[in-house]
Amino acid sequence: MATTLKPRPGVFETYWYFAAERQAIFFRRLKGENPPYSRDLIFQRYKFCNSYRASDRVSQFLIRSVIYGATTDPLDTLFRIFLFRLLNRPESWLELERRVGQVNLQTFAEGNYATILQEIKESGVLYGNAFILCANKAFGFDEKHRNHLALLEHVFCKSGSGQALLKAPSLQELFTCLRQLPLIGDFMAYQLAIDFNYSEVFSFDENDFTAAGPGALRGINKCFEDTGGHDASYIIQWMCENQAKEFQRQGLGFQDLGGRALHAIDCQGLFCETDKYCRVAFPDLQSNRVRIKTVFSPQPVPVAYFYPPKWGVNLEEYHKR
Repeated sequence: MATTLKPRPGVFETYWYFAAERQAIFFRRLKGENPPYSRDLIFQRYKFCNSYRASDRVSQFLIRSVIYGATTDPLDTLFRIFLFRLLNRPESWLELERRVGQVNLQTFAEGNYATILQEIKESGVLYGNAFILCANKAFGFDEKHRNHLALLEHVFCKSGSGQALLKAPSLQELFTCLRQLPLIGDFMAYQLAIDFNYSEVFSFDENDFTAAGPGALRGINKCFEDTGGHDASYIIQWMCENQAKEFQRQGLGFQDLGGRALHAIDCQGLFCETDKYCRVAFPDLQSNRVRIKTVFSPQPVPVAYFYPPKWGVNLEEYHKR
């Protein structure tokens, strides 16, 4: 441990325990084992994101069906990713595709997306609940989805911002370009930059840049008594660089993702999930969140895991036979 970082005893170790146990649950489910997937009662009761962001259900849909399931045109690819992550709900995406055909800039220009999204909203749910999206009236509309569609029109049809995104020379510059857009804050800009980087349009090293979301900041405050003046990005990178040593030091048999170690986006997310876990495991640690909202319920349809081919991840040997 770097001398300027002072971990909180028990909680710092919980971060690494959480990462290892959540990943073990992932593989138990992948192998077709029956629940409970953990002896840990907190994991049995509550829902947590995967140790690897790309393994979560919505990110899996994004990678397989949105990024690698259609056009290879770079600008269309960014448009599809942007629109999907704004909605963040596979069911809404599938209904949009059913109505317009392939989601791309050509069908977007035909102008009926707003009507379709309004009808989806009126018939049930339009947005996923994983991200808290900015909902101000930046483009003058009362409805959130109308402002989001106006944002996409601004980026890809009017301002030339889409071309500027394509020219970004680094992950941090891509984040900066996104952060300058209306309705896009730090958290959403980072998430979108990572999503863009899943595609073949970019091939940045995910560990070159990171940005902590609100949940990650809460997790850092719980895991460390003193950060020695280091910012959240430094701490996330430190965790990423020292993962093998920490797993070994604590005797945790962490099983990576088919040869892929945890990256900065994953370590950032693990701070957020550790914060949630600690609400039950260490209830005396105060923050502005005091309970876990979502209970665990097994998905009836298993996920057919697919990762960006450029990663070289291979999970075939782990699938249920």
